[in-house]
Amino acid sequence: MVAATPARALQCALAVEVTPAGSAWRRGVDPSLPEEMLRAGLLPAEMLRVMSPSAEVQGHTPSQRVTVGGKRHVTIGDLRPVGSYAVRIVFSDGHDTGLFSWEYLEELGREKEQRWADYEAELADKGLSRD
Repeated sequence: MVAATPARALQCALAVEVTPAGSAWRRGVDPSLPEEMLRAGLLPAEMLRVMSPSAEVQGHTPSQRVTVGGKRHVTIGDLRPVGSYAVRIVFSDGHDTGLFSWEYLEELGREKEQRWADYEAELADKGLSRD
């Protein structure tokens, strides 16, 4: 069996969306994927948006990285494969410039809890909100 990883689930489904509550698939999931693989792919749209690998979010140097607030209700409008190495995610707020490599998605999946805790701490430190 193929390893159940977030990137592998997205790579197979290429049409996954998580509701703001983080639990429901909206469209296009390959029904032949094992349930555990689908669950491993649960990276909330909000997390993907605020941790976008785009220059708009990450900057061109670490000191230019931006903490993005106000994205609690963002959704995924479209997923567009980029060759065999990445996916471009189009978000409901119009952001679509980040190319999410499969390696970066794997990293987000492995580090999901710690990255989210760090993000929430940054929001608090900067007086920002998820809403």
